[in-house]
Amino acid sequence: MDESNGDGTDGSGMGVGIAIGVAIGTSIGLATDNIALWLPMGVAIGVALGVGYDRD
Repeated sequence: MDESNGDGTDGSGMGVGIAIGVAIGTSIGLATDNIALWLPMGVAIGVALGVGYDRD
């Protein structure tokens, strides 16, 4: 499976975005004592960031 997006990268922007989003969501969730809300919100933010990284 070759998932190159034509510019020499392997399309790992989505993984990086999700990792950043999970970190952000976990941090906010721990700070507000509402991790059940903020962890999925962080994943959603990460997916949005990952799409942005992959479009560049």
